[in-house]
Amino acid sequence: MAEMNTNSDNGGKKKKAQPAKKNLRVDFTPMVDMNMLLITFFMLCTTLSAPQVMDIVMPTKATVDGNDNETPESKTVTLLLSENDQVFYYWGKPKYDNPAFLEKTDLSENGLRNVLLKRNGDVAQQVKDLKDKRYKKEISEEQFKDQLSELKKSRESITVIVKPTSSSTYNNLVKTLDEMQICSVAKYAIVDVEKGDNYLIENFNNFSLTQAK
Repeated sequence: MAEMNTNSDNGGKKKKAQPAKKNLRVDFTPMVDMNMLLITFFMLCTTLSAPQVMDIVMPTKATVDGNDNETPESKTVTLLLSENDQVFYYWGKPKYDNPAFLEKTDLSENGLRNVLLKRNGDVAQQVKDLKDKRYKKEISEEQFKDQLSELKKSRESITVIVKPTSSSTYNNLVKTLDEMQICSVAKYAIVDVEKGDNYLIENFNNFSLTQAK
């Protein structure tokens, strides 16, 4: 219990016409109870922050294996994530007898993004136009979702197969998935790297060293 004493001591003498001062006691005990109630209220009513998640649209197994006739090889790219933000990639089926078949880029804005937009640029632009129409309320939310779904299913949309190697990092994978969203890539999958993929990278590096000499 708190107490405030406002009585001033004038040496026991009182001046004439000066009102007598009394002790002022302020009890703060009820305030403690009220503070506890407020803290409890906010703890129960405040929504805890939800974890950040990323939606991954996984294509069918036939598409990943390259047996889906609806996806042409020119629209299917395989990304091999490597160390130092390096990305090796090839379109269609791998050619193990041709070291120059594999190409190399990185995860910068002028790297993988340009590679994807080079063949998915039309779809990305159409998605942007759809978003503009929805923002301007020229189409409803339901119409936007329907048209976006049809657009992502079209033959013009590319399919991306992401294969993180043992030398890549989790950050490399996150950056790659960000590029899928930026480039409006709807069909992509994360699969395990195979021995043939490691051979392609090793063969490419040996070929590059030979060319440099």
